[in-house]
Amino acid sequence: MKSALLLSGGMDSTSIAFWKRPEIGVTIDYGQLPAPAEIRASAAVCDALGIEHVIARVDLAPFGSGDMSGRPSLGLAPRTEWWPYRNQALVTIAAMATISKGVERLLIGTLKTDAHHADGTKAFVESLAALLALQEGAMNLEAPAIELEAVELVKASGVPMEILAWSHSCHRADFACGECGGCRKHYRTMEAIGAGPY
Repeated sequence: MKSALLLSGGMDSTSIAFWKRPEIGVTIDYGQLPAPAEIRASAAVCDALGIEHVIARVDLAPFGSGDMSGRPSLGLAPRTEWWPYRNQALVTIAAMATISKGVERLLIGTLKTDAHHADGTKAFVESLAALLALQEGAMNLEAPAIELEAVELVKASGVPMEILAWSHSCHRADFACGECGGCRKHYRTMEAIGAGPY
């Protein structure tokens, strides 16, 4: 089945791109602050792997909150990077952007550690997969790394450092701020695989 990967250009989706080799990488500019850097990183990964890169632009900035929007987090946010209904929206947009290209499998980079967000749990992914399967096209949604943590994913994927080094994990800017949750996770992971210290 033809597959596409929701590719943010972060280390998780970069690792999955190398590991699973989808035919398409789809990057979404939904109004998040680091969108230009995510697109550059994703384009470099797609070019290195010889896969098609699709960029979808849908302005959801008016509905954002937290680090990626540059606005204060809502009181119900589990983490400062939380954006309301983001994963649900991004999966839907990725499916919309790739269904006409014959995609039957949509891969996402959800990890075991993403379960601190309701939309990062196995139950959420299974429910969203069931919803996609009910619709025309019956697209399959898969989270191949949902049982893994970031370090485990990087090791399982075998992604070389020269590709992983292009990844962009910062939630706040085009260049790593060094302070947000995305940057801290990036540094911890790189150090754990022997590419540090940071």
